[in-house]
Amino acid sequence: MNIEYFIARRIAIKSERTFSKLIVRIAIAGVMLSLAVMMLSVAIIKGFKTEIQEKVRGYIGDVRIFKFDLNNSFEQTPFVPGGETLQHLKTNPNVAYYQPYATKPAIIAVNDEVEGINFKGIDKSFNWDYIKNHLVDGRVINFADSAQAMKEIMISQFTANRLKLKTGDDFIMYFVQDPPRKRPFKIVGIYAVGVEEIDKGFVLGDMNVIRRLNNWGPNEIGGLEIRIKDFSKLKEVSTGIYENLEVNLRSESVAEFFPAIFTWLSLLDVNTRVLLILMMIVGVINMITALLIMILERTNMIGMLKAFGMTDYSVIKIFLYNAVYLVGIGLLLGNILGLGLGFIQKYTHVFKLDQGSYYLSYVPVELHFVDVLVLNIGIVVICFVVLILPSLLVSKISPLKAIRFK
Repeated sequence: MNIEYFIARRIAIKSERTFSKLIVRIAIAGVMLSLAVMMLSVAIIKGFKTEIQEKVRGYIGDVRIFKFDLNNSFEQTPFVPGGETLQHLKTNPNVAYYQPYATKPAIIAVNDEVEGINFKGIDKSFNWDYIKNHLVDGRVINFADSAQAMKEIMISQFTANRLKLKTGDDFIMYFVQDPPRKRPFKIVGIYAVGVEEIDKGFVLGDMNVIRRLNNWGPNEIGGLEIRIKDFSKLKEVSTGIYENLEVNLRSESVAEFFPAIFTWLSLLDVNTRVLLILMMIVGVINMITALLIMILERTNMIGMLKAFGMTDYSVIKIFLYNAVYLVGIGLLLGNILGLGLGFIQKYTHVFKLDQGSYYLSYVPVELHFVDVLVLNIGIVVICFVVLILPSLLVSKISPLKAIRFK
């Protein structure tokens, strides 16, 4: 029989505590809240980063290829993608798909309102999965009828509200060039991405509109949008694409196109690390306090055990067993609280956010088993290592003085 474990179990479960009873409960609560807060912090930060990244990359792709020149305007210089570039994209295992696009600045004047936008031209190869997930009203552009497709347009909810437009409305769009050209459009769909830079700045239409306005050839495009399979490899894949481009082309990743957003997201990792450290310190301090009080309260028992021949190491093991037991209870309750709140938020979105400030209308949660496991193991290991120091106080207790201690 493990005598140290037996005594620790009797102390933890069946012993009537006095002053230490409240302190132990506070220590357990501290571990529970620390784990729950750390778990939710990691889940929220990961969910937040994933959702923002998906919103941005879903609209403009992960990597964009365009003509290499001195043109810094919103309207790209046209080019025809060569066989080498397309062949590399087709055979690259990291590329999910690619699609052509072109943009042209324009002005919408309707209902006594004026709005400057970028007309983003796409074609029938465009992947609609992302837009359909953010579709508020209507449908996507139908490219089956090429003549009709040139008259259809999709706008954001932000633009629709600002210009007092709805699905089915017609309006005239004035394209910025010399001389200005105008074209009639009918709104077939309204979407809401939730990122102001996108909702405020772009509308979707047929790329053939831009080709005709700019007198481009039938195969000329403004650029290529590339979607990669693993976003964590963005820098590596983007560099590989750039190295295999033709000399007259260049590429730009989504992180380079929206540096402010991705810099902001990277700063969230620093906040998470600070919060994890603070919560770990709170939990450890609570456990140290509880262990010291338990040792002081059990001074008589320690003296008796030493008088019966038990070594300091064995007595220390008793209190370490007891501390691990209390940490275990705290971890169990912390997992129940953290995972419970996490799953409730994930499936109900009960906690809301201001979409104008945070790009999201709710607090996102992304729970991973590995994160939960690492946090639990980390707390157990750190608490055990730190609690060895106060437990050494046992070796300083004299059996004779301890027995006399009241």
